Amino acid sequence: MDKQERSYALDPQSVSLDVLDSARNAASVAEANLTVARKQYDLTKAGAWSYDIQNQQKQYDALSKSYQASAALLGKYTITAPVDGIVLSIEATVGSYVSSQGAYGTYTEGFGPLVVMGASQDYLEVRCYIDEILVHRLPEASKMTAKMFIQGTDISIPLTFERLQPYVSPKIELSNEREERVDVRVLPVIFRFEKPKDLNLFPGQLVDVYIGQKQDALAKSTAP
Repeated sequence: MDKQERSYALDPQSVSLDVLDSARNAASVAEANLTVARKQYDLTKAGAWSYDIQNQQKQYDALSKSYQASAALLGKYTITAPVDGIVLSIEATVGSYVSSQGAYGTYTEGFGPLVVMGASQDYLEVRCYIDEILVHRLPEASKMTAKMFIQGTDISIPLTFERLQPYVSPKIELSNEREERVDVRVLPVIFRFEKPKDLNLFPGQLVDVYIGQKQDALAKSTAP
């Protein structure tokens, strides 16, 4: 701009007024930009405004409370096991009716556990139901021997007596519903065995268990 003005002062015909005005406008714009940059620098150097800080803090608090509310709502609809384990069965699907009693089964027309869990163990247990007419023939626990046969195979596994439930109850059919009773009462006896590594065995299978004393077979039971 200074160059154009000196040239115009020496000879007005050397520089057009349009070029001179453009130079003066460019200088005015640059000066205004410098003023804005200095003010912004001063604001940055002075620090944030206290009201801006308070506003940001309020927004942070509101978002934190919103997160907590969403997490609580998610936790309400999330089923979490208190310990680590393996999910053996899930009885509910999308659209199923579930209540505090469990999941409703259309086949059994009763309520069952929503989720069945177990632990990864080297040992499994088998529950035998001894007919009440054979209960008196059971040997003492210290003399009791038992062997389990896998249905459909000739595989046998020795069992170790664990405990018995000293209460004779009505036998229940395979649906495991209390309404399905028959005229047979049974005594539950529980055995333990080490799971073979080369054999597929899963909780819930039906097996044949032979209970005896020494070499004499005394009772036979089908156990889940």
